[in-house]
Amino acid sequence: MQILRTYEEATGQEINLTKSEVFFSRNLSTAAKEDLSRIMGVRHVLGTGNYLGLPSMVGRKKKDIFAYIKDRVWKRINSWRGRALSKAGKEIMIKSVLQAIPSYVMSVYLLPETTIKEIERMMNSFWWGGGAHNQGIRWLAWDRMAYPKALGGMGFRDLHSFNLAMIAKQGWNIMTKPHTLVAKLYKARYFPNSSLFDSQLGHNPSYAWR
Repeated sequence: MQILRTYEEATGQEINLTKSEVFFSRNLSTAAKEDLSRIMGVRHVLGTGNYLGLPSMVGRKKKDIFAYIKDRVWKRINSWRGRALSKAGKEIMIKSVLQAIPSYVMSVYLLPETTIKEIERMMNSFWWGGGAHNQGIRWLAWDRMAYPKALGGMGFRDLHSFNLAMIAKQGWNIMTKPHTLVAKLYKARYFPNSSLFDSQLGHNPSYAWR
């Protein structure tokens, strides 16, 4: 707590403990976790919550952690159930609403391919049928639907390629804007004596860095 107080004095910023959370190692006993949480006045979390729209902790069960994105897509599709949407209307809904749902997370994390495929299947089912889990015939696979219209597709987004492009953009920002806070943090942590291209994975790297 003294470290937090020192931070407040140095920056002039006051930490709101009621909005703060603390995550403990599994090697710590339950009693110790409860005691520390009570002493600090900070709520204890299991590491599966979200902060600013992103998972606060990403462990091994990545598919479960990012499942909330699929849920959001499904709920949005389900909210349109019963509407008589034309193909033009569905195209607008997919491009302007559904594809935008995972965009923010994709700018930070590389999502599991299984998660991406499931989201694409839901959008494909919506296009050909109506619901996220419609079992009707899908006359064209999503990878073909992602082709430009001039090549027989619909110009929908290949989510995995889009995800890679967003991550690459972050790498470009680190290289071209080295004085930003995130660039300084990554350099100090992963490549203090080299460039981004020569950096190593390092010991116990974060999921965002991986």
